[in-house]
Amino acid sequence: MTTEGLSCGKKEDKLGIRASSTCSLILEDVRIHKENILGKPGEGFEMAMMQLDKARVGIAAQSLGIAQSALDTAAFKLRLGEMALKLESARLLVWRAAVLCDEPQRSTKESSMAKVAASEAATFVSHRAIQTLGGMDYVADMPAERHYRDARITEIYAGVNDVQRQLIADAILEEYRFL
Repeated sequence: MTTEGLSCGKKEDKLGIRASSTCSLILEDVRIHKENILGKPGEGFEMAMMQLDKARVGIAAQSLGIAQSALDTAAFKLRLGEMALKLESARLLVWRAAVLCDEPQRSTKESSMAKVAASEAATFVSHRAIQTLGGMDYVADMPAERHYRDARITEIYAGVNDVQRQLIADAILEEYRFL
């Protein structure tokens, strides 16, 4: 299906997650027909925020996969205890947030906690994997090097982790306000 006025910009050359394409969407005088509108007029922002909650859980799950694979890559060396601790702690937060995604209300605090914990675990574990395996796994196209590149974006998209920490703090302050 094509939409008049909608086109894609150039494919970006990214640091990580190279298996997926990223480009700008260019909108020039695009008109949306009534039957293609999602929800009701004026509800778009709330729908977008609910989708971001779900996206954060997906990114958190992606982060777990990167961290697990990085741990598996370095599994014959030292430092595994700390790597496994960060991974399993994050996994519990991701599971909790994923369960809450099935509920009708927002789960910003939990999805943000899961995203921060899992994305930082992915970066930490993949960094430790490179440290553990040594110089050879710093070379491009080695598993540990790819895990590190792929982990880095998970701290950025669907809201950078500093913003996630602010969302968590806002939710906690809101909870205390109602105690």
